[in-house]
Amino acid sequence: MSKTINLNADIAEGWGAYNIGNDAELMKIIKSASVACGFHAGDPNSMHRLCMLAKQEGVSVGVHPGFNDLWGFGRRRIQMRPVDLEYMVAYQIGALQAMASYAGLKVTHLKPHGALNNMAAEDEGYAMAIGRAIKTVDPKIIYVALFGSEMQKAAEKLSLPLAYEAFPDRLYDDDGNLASRTIPGVVLKDPKAAAEQAVRMANGEIVSRNGKTIKIKAHTLCVHGDEATGVAVARAIADGLAAAGVKNIPLTEMKLS
Repeated sequence: MSKTINLNADIAEGWGAYNIGNDAELMKIIKSASVACGFHAGDPNSMHRLCMLAKQEGVSVGVHPGFNDLWGFGRRRIQMRPVDLEYMVAYQIGALQAMASYAGLKVTHLKPHGALNNMAAEDEGYAMAIGRAIKTVDPKIIYVALFGSEMQKAAEKLSLPLAYEAFPDRLYDDDGNLASRTIPGVVLKDPKAAAEQAVRMANGEIVSRNGKTIKIKAHTLCVHGDEATGVAVARAIADGLAAAGVKNIPLTEMKLS
């Protein structure tokens, strides 16, 4: 049996008159789109446009909730009560469900953005708050989480569908968490290097920035659509996976275990 994996991108991360990334080209490569829902980026028009494009390209759509931080693009850590975070995430799920309805699509997964993703990977309270929002709004939504993270544990405690995510265009620390963007070179802009890392991830391992080999599980690989190199990196990853015999399929078709 051939190997399968899902390639996703964080997408629709412009706002108002400002476009970030090349969504139209990315949508021809990826199989699942994680859509910004108006807090760290995005607005009703960008969400609607992306959902219609997803319908056209046969791409599944998911929520990409972030902190209410347009100026910082959701990459600044914000301390808040878990209950407030829960409602904030539920609000963003509902927003994408509304826009997806225009395209006749269902929201099928959720993956937190930026600092929220990093904090929820480490903080049980944040991870559980996100999980409760999913369970309340639609318990069929797949909780996308780093392998070994608090989000994984929250999904398991709440009996939510769970998919493990890895980032071929990012470097990792020795503990298996993403290295801070404040460290030069941790975002891989070289398509060849990202493609090589994607194949390793599909085979169940990553190599940290210090050279440590770490065993992981990955159902989905993320490309950051806000990077100028996003399309080239995504294309190289898709080609590299295909050459290695790994088929790129929608997250909804992955066997999650």
